[in-house]
Amino acid sequence: MVALSELASVLRSKNAGALLCTLDLMFEDVATYERVRDSGVINPELIASLYHISQNEVSIIPYDVAMSIKVTVPRLVPSGSFGDTDVYGSQQHGPLLTIEIPD
Repeated sequence: MVALSELASVLRSKNAGALLCTLDLMFEDVATYERVRDSGVINPELIASLYHISQNEVSIIPYDVAMSIKVTVPRLVPSGSFGDTDVYGSQQHGPLLTIEIPD
């Protein structure tokens, strides 16, 4: 098993409007991208548990041409609202760092 943070060249998050956050997983080569994509580990059940949301609120889109996976989740607090601790959504990728991908 290898941590996703060791396989991805970029793991980042950002706002996708005031109500959504996008998590980008980008890889440097096709083999690594396909390993993660085909592992089945990155799935709505896991993402929902990490972000404390329901599975039907999770969107996972593999993008083969760019060797990347885009995950979209709702923000728990709208961007800029009272109680928002990350206006830009740039610190929301933390839970992805320790996801284990099988060899």
